[in-house]
Amino acid sequence: MPKIPIDKLEPNMKLSKPVINKDGIVLLGEGTELTEAVIEKLKRLDVFTVDVKGVFKPQVSMEKALSELDRRFEKVEHEPYMDIIKKVLYEHIKGLYG
Repeated sequence: MPKIPIDKLEPNMKLSKPVINKDGIVLLGEGTELTEAVIEKLKRLDVFTVDVKGVFKPQVSMEKALSELDRRFEKVEHEPYMDIIKKVLYEHIKGLYG
């Protein structure tokens, strides 16, 4: 199930995995239906992404996302570890699009 940014959450979405804070405490259980109040609370608790049930609908094509990734890394390709970071992001983007 897709992991989406907190600012893209909408009421009535359901969690596909529990939301766990950095200390390992479960904030919300799997299957919890989100409300405006819950979403606002997550923002205040510095939760940045959550896993939700449903179909991911990307806002841009995979080709455009990968092209943007290339553009953002073109000036730092020679930097140590940037190739590794780019590869991780590349795989993440491909995973988002299934």
